Formats: sequence, structure tokens, C-alpha cells
Amino acid sequence: MKDILKRLNLRFDRSEISGSLGDLGTFLPLAVGMASRCGMNLGHILFFAGIMNLGSGLMFGIPVAVQPMKVIAAVAIAEGLDAPSIAAAGILAGAVVMILGVTGLIGILGKIIPGAVVRGLQLAIGIKLILSGLDMARASGFGLTADSAFTAVALFIFVLIFIRHRNIPVAMILFLIGMTLVFYNNPRAWGSLRAGWEFPGLLTLTGADFVSGFVKGTMPQIPLTILNSVIAVCALSGDLFPDRPLDARKIVASIGFMNLIACPLGGMPMCHGAGGLAAQYRFGARTGGSVVFLGLAKIALALAFGGSLLTIISLFPGSVLGVLLIFAGWQMAVVCKDIRAKREATFLALTASACLLFGMAAGFAAGLVVVLSLDRWIPRSESGPARKNLAAGTTVAEESD
Repeated sequence: MKDILKRLNLRFDRSEISGSLGDLGTFLPLAVGMASRCGMNLGHILFFAGIMNLGSGLMFGIPVAVQPMKVIAAVAIAEGLDAPSIAAAGILAGAVVMILGVTGLIGILGKIIPGAVVRGLQLAIGIKLILSGLDMARASGFGLTADSAFTAVALFIFVLIFIRHRNIPVAMILFLIGMTLVFYNNPRAWGSLRAGWEFPGLLTLTGADFVSGFVKGTMPQIPLTILNSVIAVCALSGDLFPDRPLDARKIVASIGFMNLIACPLGGMPMCHGAGGLAAQYRFGARTGGSVVFLGLAKIALALAFGGSLLTIISLFPGSVLGVLLIFAGWQMAVVCKDIRAKREATFLALTASACLLFGMAAGFAAGLVVVLSLDRWIPRSESGPARKNLAAGTTVAEESD
């Protein structure tokens, strides 16, 4: 057994288990948000995410994170997309990424798309999540109850105090607080939590679902996936694990496989994140054992409680979910701090404004057109480092996926 684990580069010690929790700050709020706001089955989300965690750990041998596709998740939560539209967006994203990888176009697009435009997209996504979180916290009311706007303020202060302590799993603590409030406010909720597993079935998808999913989710997701889930994660793997660098072709194939298999059955759109790899490494993960452990935990939870998790999650307090989403939005938006040159900052602001005004897809397209049009007229003296870092994946890898 030891020889097999060594050959697969799997280890299951305290550091690996600690590292497996490093990326929950991204996964939990988006998964919970899609379950509670979009009608997705949390049991199915956990099951397929766990399967993909398990596969990633065995395939790559390093702590490659499996995360929600952030653009699709953010748009779904903020605009209330239903499960079929989310599935269609994930299927199309997976297919497009695979095609771009097979044809070699993914590398070309990664060089053409200006880094400031992608940063602007990320900033807009972060702002949308933050606004959604504020709306949820405010909607919980201002009464003196366990679930109120005052609770949200207290939890927000907690996050501000402990967010810099990397050994404290802030998102996990908030999630556990939320679940405690669920059963405190609804003692009968225990009765709805039943053992058992409901096997997922194929979703019924219409042409309208694919059109809506492509326009609202797939189009703005693709550039972020190209730069941060393929280029950046491969670059970071070479820095952290020079003896086991990731092959871009395998990453592309993995992203395509995850979404083409899981999304039609109710799984969320997923990708591999450079930020997730950095976070899990920062918390102690060094082998694929960390994500294998995390995958098995997700699968066990899904199989134990199945569809009843959706009933429980529908009672999840808005005050806690709001803070989780604000936290996720901030993590998404803060990556823009590496854009310091005035030229890039202008492009970033133009793209973010367009995304917030016209929607993610139209805003990204408008920002890209404007930036490429203005590119020749604005001096480049200050722009080199930011663009170079984004293309190489260094700054992105440290902050987000």
C-alpha cells in the first residue's frame, strides 16, 4: 500500500488534511449560494465535486483544487439563474475549453486578451457578489434575533479580525455557525435531515437554456478560465512543484470532462483554480492526498444525506450567507490590486464599469473592444509588468482563480 501511495504521490497526514480546507473559502459560499438561490441540489453539487476532487488527486498527484466556475456562479447567484441554465453554461464552457485546447487556440487567446480586461471582469464579479451578500444581510431584518443584520455585522467583524490568520478556516467556521442557527431557529429541521441518497438524473435542457447559459455565463467565463484555470495554474505548479509541473493538455481535458459529465446530472460548473492550488499549498498540502481526502469527505456527506441537504440549506440564515458571499466577492475583487499603472487601471475601470452596466458577457466584449482600440493611442511605458505577470500566472496564482 505504501508503495502505491508513494507512486501516486499521495499522503494523508495532518498537513494534508489541513491543506484540504484551504480553498473552502471559495467553494462553500458559491456552492451554498447556488443551492439556496438557484434551486440546485446541494447533495449533487457535493457528490460531483467530490468525485472530481478524487480524480484530480489521483491524476495529478499535487493539490489541484476543484472550484466553481466563478463567473457562472456569480451570475447565477446575482441574477437567479435556474439549474438548467447553469448546467447549459457549464456544458458549453467545458466544450469550448476542450476545443480551444485541442486546436491550440487557448495559448493564442491567452496572449491576445489584455490582462487588465480580465482583471476588470474579476472586479465586476467581486462587486456583484458583494452586493448580493449585502442584499441578503439587509433582507434578514434589523430585529434582535439570531438571524439579523446585526448578526451579519458581528460576523463581518469576525472575518476582518481573523481573515489574515491562515491557520483559521474562517469560511468553515461561518458555515458551521450558519448550520447551528438553522437548527436553533428551526428545531424541527432535524426531522427533514434524512439518511439516504437520491441518484441524480439527467436534467431536461432546452434551446433557451443553452442560449441563456451561453450569453450570461459561458462567454464571460471563457477568458477567465483560459488565463487563470489553465495558464496560471500550470505556471504556478511549475513554481511550487518543479518535479511535477502540470501539463496544460491534461488540465484542459480535465476541465472539459468535469463539466461535460457532471453538469448534465446536476453538478455545478467546475474548473481548476490557481488560487485554490496556492491556498491549499499555503495551508500545508503537498501531495494529491489532500484533495483525495476532501473529495471523500464531500462524497460521504452527499451519500449520507442526499437530497435532504437542499431542505436544510434553504433554511440557511441570510445573515451568514450574506457574509460568506461578501467574503467570496472580496477575495475575487482584491486580485486587482496588482494593476498599479494608470494605463492598466483605466482599462480595468472601463471593463468593470461596462460589465456592471451591461452584464458580464456584453461588458467583457465592450471592454475588450474599447481596450484594443485605445491600446495604440495610450503610452505603454507603465504597462509592462502587470501584463507580463498576468500572462505568466504569478500574481493570479497567488490571489485567485
